[in-house]
Order: sequence, then structure tokens, then C-alpha cells
Amino acid sequence: MARKKNDEVKGKQYREGDLILLFKLERITTYYTSLMKEWLEVENPPFDVVEQGVFDRKLLEAQKNLAGWGEEDLKMKFIAPIIDLGLLVDGDGIVTFFDKLISATVEGTKLTVKSDFMVAKGILDVFSSPYFHFQEYKPNKNPSGDSMAQLLEAFLIAQQENQNGKPLYGIEVIGATWKFVIMEGKQYCSSKQYDSLDRDDLLKIIAILRKFKHILFTRLMLD
Repeated sequence: MARKKNDEVKGKQYREGDLILLFKLERITTYYTSLMKEWLEVENPPFDVVEQGVFDRKLLEAQKNLAGWGEEDLKMKFIAPIIDLGLLVDGDGIVTFFDKLISATVEGTKLTVKSDFMVAKGILDVFSSPYFHFQEYKPNKNPSGDSMAQLLEAFLIAQQENQNGKPLYGIEVIGATWKFVIMEGKQYCSSKQYDSLDRDDLLKIIAILRKFKHILFTRLMLD
């Protein structure tokens, strides 16, 4: 009974194709939109001594151990430190959340999903406008669900809540593979895959995260 109740709280599990059909979404895979091109145009981030030490240590740990990590191991031992190096931290009017259950009724359909990591306008545990969602800390072994569908659900919920027409940014993570995603209206665009176990790719991942924070404060948070 407990499992059934928990499933009801999480809501229906959609596949990416279900959401495309239900909400008439457009999936872009053959080119980058102008916003995606802008987001991915980065140079390697400058690290101070402490940041360089964290980067080197976490990369080595992941290269040695990621294949055997479960979902929580991947999140706590690797993804959380990379988010910190990407400077996505609380302050200056934004808050971050791990494992936040969000919901809204979108075009007559009730959507409920757990956002594995979210950046929003707010203070303490109160938020108003979600800007960034991070799905899903699934390891390569026995993945379940559809992480892109969960990311799209989070985007659709944020659009309903924000009501400002601004684009939404996010990341899909499966094991070592990271993909950046932007949703504008009914259209969403995914980046190429980045291998977080590759030193150069991981540097790019961190630089792109830092670029998002710049976009957040110079564009998304402005009324």
C-alpha cells in the first residue's frame, strides 16, 4: 500500500513521446537554436587553487568508481560537487533545491514530477519562479523511467507557474552522459552528449553551468 501511495504522489509516468503528442511539442535534434548556441559558447573556467583540487579529485573518483555507483552515490559524490563548481548556489535572490516535488495543471492535465535539482527565485524554502531543472541521477545500471520526459514535465510545470514566456534551461544526466536542454514555448532543443569522465568535456560542463548563472542574472530574472 505504501508503494501505491508513493506512486500516486509522484503522478503518472510519461514517456518523452507521450508528452510530445499530448502537448504538441516540437523536438529539435538536427540543429541548435540561437539560445542553445549562445549557452554552449564558452571557454574553460578559471579555477582557484581550491576549485582545481576539487575538480581533480572528483574527476579521478568518478573515473574509478562511477560505473558502480547507484543513484544517490552519483548525486552526492559527483553531481553535487560539479554543481558547486558551476556556481549554482543559493544567494542573490535565488534558491536551489534537491528532490523537490512540483506540480501544476497544464492544459487540463495534472503533472507532478520530482525535480532532482532546481534553481528558482526565492528565499529559504520558498520559491516562485523556477528557471533551471536538472534530471535525472540515473546510473547506467538498470535505469528506470524516462529522464527526458521528467525534464519536460518540469519545464511544462514551470511555464505554467511562471507565466512569463521566458525560456527554461536544464540538463539530462544518465550515468556519465550530460545533455543540455532549452525549452522555448512548445519547442525544445537538446545539445550533443558530454562525457563527464572526460577531462575536457567536464571542464565544458562546468563552464556551461557558469554561463547559465550569467544568463540567469542578466536576462531571466529581469522583469
